[in-house]
Amino acid sequence: MVLIEPLEKKDIDLRLPVAPQIYDIVRQQIIRNELTPGSRISEAELASGFNVSRQPVREAFIKLTNDGLLYVLPNRGSFVRKISINAVLDARFVREAIEADIVKLLAADHDAALDRELNSQIKHQTKAVRADDPDAFIHLDELFHQTLAEAAQKSGAWAVVQSQKAQMDRVRYLSLIELDTSSLLEQHQAIVTAIATNDAAAAEAAMRSHLRKIIIDLPAIAQVKPELFEPGDG
Repeated sequence: MVLIEPLEKKDIDLRLPVAPQIYDIVRQQIIRNELTPGSRISEAELASGFNVSRQPVREAFIKLTNDGLLYVLPNRGSFVRKISINAVLDARFVREAIEADIVKLLAADHDAALDRELNSQIKHQTKAVRADDPDAFIHLDELFHQTLAEAAQKSGAWAVVQSQKAQMDRVRYLSLIELDTSSLLEQHQAIVTAIATNDAAAAEAAMRSHLRKIIIDLPAIAQVKPELFEPGDG
């Protein structure tokens, strides 16, 4: 059985809804492979560790199960699911369809404030790559894509992406650990440049290339970490 560590009360702000906070903590630990596939997670112990009732923990577990990150065995408990290659590829397909259109919209209509914000984010991403800090980079990568969606006033579309990409995020994190990340930074820069120069075709092409990188990375990661993936999947 696995107990989430560290279980510090400061991680939970009781002034805010508890279930989403527990969901975020467990989700991040699964994505970072701190909770490995097959690990059993105790609802009761998690509730005790956070000093909360079992109800918000149960709500978080239901959402994690719907995301494909946990599975439940009757009378045995909740377990971390292995990575589904099919789910990764489906999520990539959804992301490309949505985000390619988002950057096309931004290339056609954006302002100087967005250009400044994106260039500032590129600087922070560069620091993360040079520091070999995958945790920082994956946070900045998430912020980058969310910023694009919000700038295009497509927050609803981004919510769809968020609901689909949990398994993809696990592979993205592994790729930052196992493979070279400098190409991701270069792809982000290409997207920013295309938007700034009002080149919708180049922005779309850059985003599609960026999101297709996972197709190239996936076989190498599955070969290095076969124990993390569903057997016979893909």
